[in-house]
Amino acid sequence: MKKKKVIILAILAFGLAGGGWYAYSEYTRKVKDLTTVRADLDIKATELITAFEKNEAEANAAYLDKVIAVTGRVRSVEKNDRGQYAVILGENNSMSSVRCSMDSTHQADVLHIPEGSLISIKGACTGFNTDELLGSDVILNRSVLNK
Repeated sequence: MKKKKVIILAILAFGLAGGGWYAYSEYTRKVKDLTTVRADLDIKATELITAFEKNEAEANAAYLDKVIAVTGRVRSVEKNDRGQYAVILGENNSMSSVRCSMDSTHQADVLHIPEGSLISIKGACTGFNTDELLGSDVILNRSVLNK
């Protein structure tokens, strides 16, 4: 009887230690820097916008949660109230754009990008926001300049 209790206590202790280690490793896990990640696909900003505007369900299946390298013209570089930068890609004659929220460790990379320049940005596609008055935005997060 005593032997069974010891075995049960050992199994419980091992399970608790393993669960604790897993919880700690998940809590302290760092997000992978996308500069070292290979893009799942390369696409022009206008093509990406058109794909979402034509059929959002198909575009979500093709692009959502994937790392995408997007090439396009810089419409603007915006800074939000938290001091984070976003690069807006798209044509000036269109209300729609690709909004690339920059990775926190790569904010300074976009400070001197002139409007109208052609660049490539790599980021994780997280969705599509549509508004008939303001235009549509494809959203890329954790973006970095694609070099």
